[in-house]
Amino acid sequence: MAAGEGGVAGSGQYEEPSGEVLGRAAEAFGLLAAPARLHIVWLLAHGERDVSALAEQVGGALPAVSQHLSKLKLAGLVRSRREGRRQVYYVGDPGVVAVVRLMIGQLAEQEQGPEYRQGHGQVYERGAGPVRRLRGTGA
Repeated sequence: MAAGEGGVAGSGQYEEPSGEVLGRAAEAFGLLAAPARLHIVWLLAHGERDVSALAEQVGGALPAVSQHLSKLKLAGLVRSRREGRRQVYYVGDPGVVAVVRLMIGQLAEQEQGPEYRQGHGQVYERGAGPVRRLRGTGA
C-alpha cells in the first residue's frame, strides 16, 4: 500500500509522536531487550510475585533479579507494594501488559504453528493475526 492510502501515512489522521515520547519508548523497549527482564515482565503480566518467586521462575540469582526489578521500576514498567515483610511486584500499566503479551504471543505462535492458536484466548479474523480483546474496553 502506498503512503497516503488507507488513511494511514500522510493522511493527517494520526499525530506524530514527539521526540521525547519516542525517546522514552526506545528506553522502555531497550530495557525489555534483555531476556531476563522481558521474562520478569511476562511473569508479572500474569500475576503479582515477590522477588524470590521471580528468581526461582526466571532461574536467576536473587541479587540479579532484584537489580532487574529496580531498573524496571525506575522506568515505570513495574511497580511494587509492601505486604508485611515482602515486597510484591506487579505491572501497573495495562498497556505494557498488552505490548508484552502481543509480542510474545505472536512469536510463540510463529514458532509453534497454527495449532498454538487453539486455547490461547485469541480471536482470529480471516487472513489476519490475533485480535486481542482488551478487558473493560468493549474492544
